[in-house]
Amino acid sequence: MILAGVFGLVIGAALGLLGAGGSILAVPALVYGVGQPVGAAVFGSLLVVAVSAAGGLAVRLRSGVIRWPVAMVFGAAGVPTAFAGAALGRLVADRWLLVAFSVLMLAVAIAMLRGSPEEATGGACRVRDGRVDWRSCLPKALTAGAGVGVLTGLFGVGGGFVIVPALTLLLGLSAAEAIATSLVIVTITSLAGLSAHAAAAGGVDYAVIGVFAGTALLASLAAGRVADRLPAAALRRGFAYLILAVAVGVAAAALLAPAALSTG
Repeated sequence: MILAGVFGLVIGAALGLLGAGGSILAVPALVYGVGQPVGAAVFGSLLVVAVSAAGGLAVRLRSGVIRWPVAMVFGAAGVPTAFAGAALGRLVADRWLLVAFSVLMLAVAIAMLRGSPEEATGGACRVRDGRVDWRSCLPKALTAGAGVGVLTGLFGVGGGFVIVPALTLLLGLSAAEAIATSLVIVTITSLAGLSAHAAAAGGVDYAVIGVFAGTALLASLAAGRVADRLPAAALRRGFAYLILAVAVGVAAAALLAPAALSTG
């Protein structure tokens, strides 16, 4: 229970502060830190992600920077592919699913270390009055949303590390708009992923997940209130190095001791 609370605090704080990439540690924390089976860990991760994202979103509801039409387009594309990702995950052995997850973690960490994608000013889909030119950008938005849905269903991640760069580079949203809008999309796709993984709910330790999700929500709410006052670049780099270390550990554990995965 103590470990569940500690990990929940870390992940909730990352979600609230960074708006992207914070959920990437949830599955490793639940599998190796708390001892949940992989299927239950993916379900639990999605629950934590949904609760934390909703908490971070609640803080920003009155900010006026959420772009609801954009969020709905991404969400609509991500819901069906979340189910497809979950179905694909059931065909892959836990060992290889975790190895693939470690590769995803490496990609996220490298992207974080290369810079802050949400500070980019692509603007390719913006027209002069600030609106989105959907005629040219709808295919890009649907493709990105579908990709996020697959990642959500397959790995139990929120996908903010894909959403935020897509919103800035493809649609030209500002940093504040992208982070706030990404929380809406993460909430939608995570709920879809939860529905897709409902069959795994029987193996979930709800006491542990409840502590995990509850502390993550509190941390996300608190972090969301101070995010603008902290050095985002330094926080991102530190979190990226943590992800790199965990990715190596996850890959080593999955490859060297796969039998331990089935013991939960």
